[in-house]
Amino acid sequence: MKISALALTATLAIALAPAGQAAVKSIVLVHGAFADGSGWKPVVDILERDGYRVYVAQIPETTFDADVAATKFILDRSGPCVLVGHSYGGMVITEAGVHASVKSLVYVAAFEPNVGESAGELNGKTPRRATTLPPSAEASCR
Repeated sequence: MKISALALTATLAIALAPAGQAAVKSIVLVHGAFADGSGWKPVVDILERDGYRVYVAQIPETTFDADVAATKFILDRSGPCVLVGHSYGGMVITEAGVHASVKSLVYVAAFEPNVGESAGELNGKTPRRATTLPPSAEASCR
Protein backbone atom coordinates (compact mmCIF):
# COMPACT_ATOMS: atom_id res chain seq x y z
CA MET A 1 0.00 0.00 0.00
CA LYS A 2 1.59 3.27 -1.07
CA ILE A 3 -0.46 5.56 1.15
CA SER A 4 1.30 7.88 3.54
CA ALA A 5 0.57 6.67 7.05
CA LEU A 6 0.64 10.27 8.27
CA ALA A 7 -1.83 11.44 5.60
CA LEU A 8 -4.17 8.57 6.39
CA THR A 9 -3.95 9.28 10.11
CA ALA A 10 -4.88 12.91 9.50
CA THR A 11 -7.86 11.82 7.40
CA LEU A 12 -8.99 9.44 10.11
CA ALA A 13 -8.65 12.16 12.75
CA ILE A 14 -11.12 14.28 10.78
CA ALA A 15 -13.52 11.33 10.43
CA LEU A 16 -13.23 10.53 14.13
CA ALA A 17 -14.23 14.01 15.26
CA PRO A 18 -17.72 14.61 13.83
CA ALA A 19 -19.49 17.60 15.33
CA GLY A 20 -21.95 16.74 18.09
CA GLN A 21 -20.94 13.08 18.48
CA ALA A 22 -18.94 11.37 21.17
CA ALA A 23 -15.44 10.49 20.03
CA VAL A 24 -15.15 7.10 18.37
CA LYS A 25 -12.05 5.26 19.62
CA SER A 26 -12.16 2.13 17.42
CA ILE A 27 -11.05 1.80 13.82
CA VAL A 28 -11.57 -1.20 11.53
CA LEU A 29 -9.24 -1.38 8.51
CA VAL A 30 -10.00 -3.44 5.38
CA HIS A 31 -7.25 -4.19 2.87
CA GLY A 32 -7.56 -4.26 -0.90
CA ALA A 33 -7.37 -7.15 -3.35
CA PHE A 34 -4.13 -9.06 -3.84
CA ALA A 35 -2.98 -7.93 -0.40
CA ASP A 36 -3.48 -8.77 3.23
CA GLY A 37 -3.93 -6.92 6.48
CA SER A 38 -0.19 -6.59 7.11
CA GLY A 39 -0.09 -3.64 4.71
CA TRP A 40 -1.86 -1.59 7.38
CA LYS A 41 0.97 -2.10 9.94
CA PRO A 42 2.45 1.44 9.74
CA VAL A 43 -1.02 2.96 10.12
CA VAL A 44 -1.94 0.62 12.97
CA ASP A 45 1.24 1.59 14.84
CA ILE A 46 0.43 5.30 14.61
CA LEU A 47 -3.24 4.91 15.55
CA GLU A 48 -2.51 2.65 18.52
CA ARG A 49 0.19 5.05 19.74
CA ASP A 50 -2.47 7.78 19.60
CA GLY A 51 -4.82 5.72 21.78
CA TYR A 52 -7.15 4.14 19.24
CA ARG A 53 -8.25 0.52 19.33
CA VAL A 54 -7.51 -0.84 15.87
CA TYR A 55 -8.86 -3.96 14.18
CA VAL A 56 -7.65 -5.23 10.82
CA ALA A 57 -10.13 -7.36 8.90
CA GLN A 58 -8.31 -10.20 7.17
CA ILE A 59 -10.73 -10.75 4.31
CA PRO A 60 -10.36 -14.13 2.57
CA GLU A 61 -10.80 -12.83 -1.00
CA THR A 62 -12.64 -16.01 -1.96
CA THR A 63 -15.98 -14.34 -2.70
CA PHE A 64 -17.36 -10.86 -2.17
CA ASP A 65 -19.95 -12.20 0.28
CA ALA A 66 -17.20 -13.93 2.29
CA ASP A 67 -15.22 -10.69 2.41
CA VAL A 68 -18.24 -8.75 3.69
CA ALA A 69 -18.98 -11.50 6.25
CA ALA A 70 -15.39 -11.44 7.53
CA THR A 71 -15.62 -7.67 7.96
CA LYS A 72 -18.98 -7.90 9.75
CA PHE A 73 -17.45 -10.52 12.07
CA ILE A 74 -14.93 -7.88 13.19
CA LEU A 75 -17.62 -5.19 13.40
CA ASP A 76 -19.64 -7.39 15.76
CA ARG A 77 -16.75 -7.08 18.23
CA SER A 78 -15.41 -3.57 17.58
CA GLY A 79 -18.09 -1.38 19.13
CA PRO A 80 -18.66 2.06 17.60
CA CYS A 81 -16.02 2.54 14.91
CA VAL A 82 -14.76 4.18 11.78
CA LEU A 83 -14.63 1.63 8.94
CA VAL A 84 -11.76 2.19 6.49
CA GLY A 85 -11.21 0.50 3.13
CA HIS A 86 -8.37 0.63 0.63
CA SER A 87 -8.80 -0.20 -3.08
CA TYR A 88 -11.18 -3.19 -3.38
CA GLY A 89 -11.78 -2.80 0.36
CA GLY A 90 -14.00 0.15 -0.58
CA MET A 91 -16.42 -2.30 -2.17
CA VAL A 92 -16.45 -4.31 1.06
CA ILE A 93 -16.92 -1.37 3.44
CA THR A 94 -19.83 -0.02 1.42
CA GLU A 95 -21.75 -3.26 1.98
CA ALA A 96 -20.56 -3.82 5.56
CA GLY A 97 -20.99 -0.14 6.43
CA VAL A 98 -24.69 -0.58 7.22
CA HIS A 99 -23.64 -2.44 10.40
CA ALA A 100 -24.84 -0.75 13.59
CA SER A 101 -21.26 -0.31 14.88
CA VAL A 102 -20.16 1.81 11.91
CA LYS A 103 -20.29 5.55 12.57
CA SER A 104 -18.44 6.66 9.44
CA LEU A 105 -16.69 5.31 6.36
CA VAL A 106 -13.29 6.32 5.00
CA TYR A 107 -12.27 5.39 1.45
CA VAL A 108 -8.50 5.39 0.88
CA ALA A 109 -7.78 5.30 -2.86
CA ALA A 110 -10.74 2.94 -2.99
CA PHE A 111 -13.81 2.00 -4.97
CA GLU A 112 -16.76 4.00 -3.63
CA PRO A 113 -19.89 2.28 -4.95
CA ASN A 114 -23.48 2.69 -3.92
CA VAL A 115 -24.83 -0.18 -1.79
CA GLY A 116 -25.45 -3.12 -4.12
CA GLU A 117 -23.44 -1.65 -7.00
CA SER A 118 -20.81 -3.95 -8.53
CA ALA A 119 -17.26 -2.97 -9.46
CA GLY A 120 -18.20 -3.53 -13.10
CA GLU A 121 -21.14 -1.14 -12.85
CA LEU A 122 -18.93 1.41 -11.09
CA ASN A 123 -16.23 1.12 -13.76
CA GLY A 124 -18.90 1.54 -16.44
CA LYS A 125 -19.58 5.06 -15.11
CA THR A 126 -16.01 6.12 -15.83
CA PRO A 127 -15.58 7.61 -19.30
CA ARG A 128 -13.24 5.69 -21.56
CA ARG A 129 -9.91 7.33 -22.24
CA ALA A 130 -9.45 9.00 -25.57
CA THR A 131 -7.46 6.96 -28.07
CA THR A 132 -6.61 9.97 -30.21
CA LEU A 133 -6.01 13.64 -29.59
CA PRO A 134 -8.42 16.17 -31.04
CA PRO A 135 -6.96 18.16 -34.00
CA SER A 136 -6.34 21.28 -31.88
CA ALA A 137 -4.31 19.28 -29.34
CA GLU A 138 -2.24 17.60 -32.06
CA ALA A 139 -1.33 21.00 -33.51
CA SER A 140 -0.18 22.34 -30.16
CA CYS A 141 2.05 19.29 -29.60
CA ARG A 142 4.19 20.04 -32.67
